[in-house]
Amino acid sequence: MPGTDPLDSMKCDAANHDAPELSVVIACYMEESHLAASVGELTATLDAMGRSYELIFIEDKSTDGTARVVAELVAQRPARRAVYHETNQGRGATVAEGFRLARGRVVGFLDIDLEVHCRHLPMVLTAIDEGADGATALRHYSPGVSANGWLRKALSRSYRWLFHRCFDAPFEDPETGFKFFVRERILPVVAEAKDHHWFWDSEIMVLAHLHGLRVVEVPCFFVRRDQKESTVRLLRDVWRYFAAMREFRGRLRERAKRMELTA
Repeated sequence: MPGTDPLDSMKCDAANHDAPELSVVIACYMEESHLAASVGELTATLDAMGRSYELIFIEDKSTDGTARVVAELVAQRPARRAVYHETNQGRGATVAEGFRLARGRVVGFLDIDLEVHCRHLPMVLTAIDEGADGATALRHYSPGVSANGWLRKALSRSYRWLFHRCFDAPFEDPETGFKFFVRERILPVVAEAKDHHWFWDSEIMVLAHLHGLRVVEVPCFFVRRDQKESTVRLLRDVWRYFAAMREFRGRLRERAKRMELTA
């Protein structure tokens, strides 16, 4: 049941099994309506690829039935593990925790609403197989006819413009929720990242670039699920983005000064 899976027991359990090739972190917050179906599509894709894998569910104190669905999905399945948070910790903290718990040579996550579908996973992993340290989805989507679709596209384009004004990193789509990396290369980057919320996606990309990782962007289609209620709160999250960007830029300046002193 939720709340009965401490991290120490997960690590002990992990030691008793051969490490898989791939670890997929599934950050869960208010996903009850689609979680089981999406995991079914994900596992079908993974099984067809023929790679050994594990699924790591991090349930971030949802107020719907997400925790119950997670418990059902991991029951009696050794290749699936779950952590249940007692308080909401945020998207970035949740994914980072999953990365630290992962055992695979490659670790990553994708938003489990599958607006960027898991069918793109083979192309992303192929980029890593061919020598990249990481690969992420570069979203291509049309807004459709809904006002929400147009707004989302406009905000995404505006954020990309602002990102390139603020940071020297060669990525078109830093905030995409579909990222995979060679685990031993990304863990030092994860340890340096500080944001606990949505800006974590961008922070991890900038830091990966500064650490010398070669991360490629793979074109993927984005299809909005209008029936899914978004957990993004526009005014709150835009304000958090601006605050996080300002704080991160300050940390980067301090980082550069330290590197100059030790050079």
